[in-house]
Amino acid sequence: MREFVFTLDYGPGDNPVADVLAAAPETRFRSLSCHVTPTTLWRVDHITGSESALDDVADAVSNAPYYADCLVRRDCEGEWETSVLDRSADTLVLYSYWERTPTCTSIPHLALEHLGQGLVFETTWQERAYQWRLILPNDRPISPFYRALEAEIDATAGVEIVRVREAGPNHFDEEHDGADRRLSPEQETALRAAVERGYYETPRAIETYELADELGIPGSTLSYRLRRAEATLAADYIEGLPATQPSRSNR
Repeated sequence: MREFVFTLDYGPGDNPVADVLAAAPETRFRSLSCHVTPTTLWRVDHITGSESALDDVADAVSNAPYYADCLVRRDCEGEWETSVLDRSADTLVLYSYWERTPTCTSIPHLALEHLGQGLVFETTWQERAYQWRLILPNDRPISPFYRALEAEIDATAGVEIVRVREAGPNHFDEEHDGADRRLSPEQETALRAAVERGYYETPRAIETYELADELGIPGSTLSYRLRRAEATLAADYIEGLPATQPSRSNR
């Protein structure tokens, strides 16, 4: 088995769910299951966040002009329905069913066409970064799927490969947030530019949008790459510290 992880990064106005999540950074949207046939898609998602943010997510998923996972933004004409399976003050569980049309497609549909059956899909969505984790049971080449994905999303989102590797037993215990214990080339480039241009100085010598313009990437993409790089470096730093000894009470 192989593991293929990549992230879509949506700009403002490109996806209604991404706009809601960007306005509520504490909200997390992850899949519990995702299934696809050539003509249909159905999934169950678990969302955590504030009560108002969950209301906005439910509204965006149900009432947007197109299904949130659809890669075609105009004239899709796909039909879908979304139902609330569970709801509390800080948790929302949604079931969605989508019937595909000849003019629209999705990541699971593209994967089915180019990578075959037996795929497992896991997703995590925070702010504008929508990460997909695919488990592939075969050795089909990934590049045709990735080229098709780039062609479909075109200018509606950026896409970045996080990792491709053999999916061994230890990998299934990891957090499904895309955190890897090494920096990707894109993360290293972003971090190096941020340090060199004074992004981490106090006060900052350059703002996120200015640095993003210099690098030629969306500001949300830069923010995501820096957050992932910072998380990796912080985890490595903590692991390198000596173990904390339990304090002894005075007798």
